[in-house]
Amino acid sequence: MITNESRLIYEIMHELGKHGAVYRTNAGQFYTKEGQRVGSLPKGFADILFIGTDGIACFIECKVRGYKPTPEQAVFIERMLSLGARAGIAHSVDEAVRICCIPADDPNK
Repeated sequence: MITNESRLIYEIMHELGKHGAVYRTNAGQFYTKEGQRVGSLPKGFADILFIGTDGIACFIECKVRGYKPTPEQAVFIERMLSLGARAGIAHSVDEAVRICCIPADDPNK
């Protein structure tokens, strides 16, 4: 079991990258070294954006066991689902693969 969220994100991205385009996203506001505020994606935006070979967007919010999404993250996931995207909270690589509807490898290969 992965207990570090950064490691979980890395592992999920590594696996999803085998099946399509995967992007790490950063939400919220950041400051440059000069102190200027820079806006990014909206608060609650998922950690990972994945586009599979079927062209459907998939949004993955990564959480290690014991942690829950913020209200903004939960609203974002529900909104993406309502728009027809795939979205969910993943606590493991396997959960992320299922959320993105990536077919299991054929064990007979």
